[in-house]
Amino acid sequence: MGLLSLLRQERFLVVALASGVVAYSVEHAVLEAGKTASLIAAAALIGIIILASTRVAHHAEMLAHKVGDPYGTMILTLSAVAVEVLILAIMMGNTSSPTLVRDTIYAAVMLDINGILGLAALLGGLRHGEQPYNDDSSRTYSVMILTAMGISMIVPEFIPGDRWHYYSAFTICAMIALYAVFLKMQVGPHSYFFSYTYPRTAKPATGTPAPQNEAGTESAAISIGIILAGVLIIGFLAEFMSTLMNAGLEGSGAPLTLMAVVVAAISAAPEILTALRAALRNRMQSVVNIAMGASLSTVILTVPVMEGIALYSGQPFIMAMTPVQTVMVAITLVVAAINLNDGQTNAIEGMTHFVLFATFVMLTAVGL
Repeated sequence: MGLLSLLRQERFLVVALASGVVAYSVEHAVLEAGKTASLIAAAALIGIIILASTRVAHHAEMLAHKVGDPYGTMILTLSAVAVEVLILAIMMGNTSSPTLVRDTIYAAVMLDINGILGLAALLGGLRHGEQPYNDDSSRTYSVMILTAMGISMIVPEFIPGDRWHYYSAFTICAMIALYAVFLKMQVGPHSYFFSYTYPRTAKPATGTPAPQNEAGTESAAISIGIILAGVLIIGFLAEFMSTLMNAGLEGSGAPLTLMAVVVAAISAAPEILTALRAALRNRMQSVVNIAMGASLSTVILTVPVMEGIALYSGQPFIMAMTPVQTVMVAITLVVAAINLNDGQTNAIEGMTHFVLFATFVMLTAVGL
């Protein structure tokens, strides 16, 4: 592939890099122009970051098609979590909010399970009726998410303030141990838990391009290089976006969780498109792997990184969820355990999750 052709294909990343240079040049002028200008600039950067993240997700998807499930969806979710952790770490340096990490993880779980899975199951169910998948995967994901969130975001409510660093170190070890076993299970002898054999007659929907063909034309090395470059560009833009958003929202009365929702939405945006395409092609296993896998990866990988930062800096984060957040997570995981227990999804099950997502949006809007 020639350089010009590659640059044309990756025009979103080129635009993102150029936008970063422009943001570096005009940041102080925008801040001096007032809160409205800062918010407009921040919104523009959020849009550009989402466009750049779609290219990261695209190349992760190309690699995913090369290696197949369960490795494929693991690459997709890890790339999204890498973007989220990077943005979160950068924003923590520009805000004094001790709940940003907690609120971002909570928002990500709501977006992934109730938003992505709910919308995909709803639309896929309306088109195909009941959509099959391997229920071993859903049960494994559910119990892992419940365990990880319980350890890292419910139990901390009962830890004395003068002993937070002991429990923080324990949490890091627990998350690493959980992920190590899960990873061995996902790519080892139990990899069949996370895959499903579809009938040979199943074909993509009319007019839907086959990603495998495009995947075959791209070098894995090029895709990996573009993923790494894209993550770095996103981090560069996130620095300016965070500064401008903080300046624009200061004293505005906006919900404290708004920045957390923005971070979660940026990382989830490409996954939404991938999951919807899979659902409309009647590939519900990919949807389950993406939605539940992204939720698990967000908790089990973000927590040790951010707790490590807290230990290094000596400043703890507030990780214990609020009562409203705890109730929403509990309802979500109970509904998911019931809906994802029979190996088939349908529009009704999708609608239950989507209504929970709408409830999350409403609670966020009223500041809860």
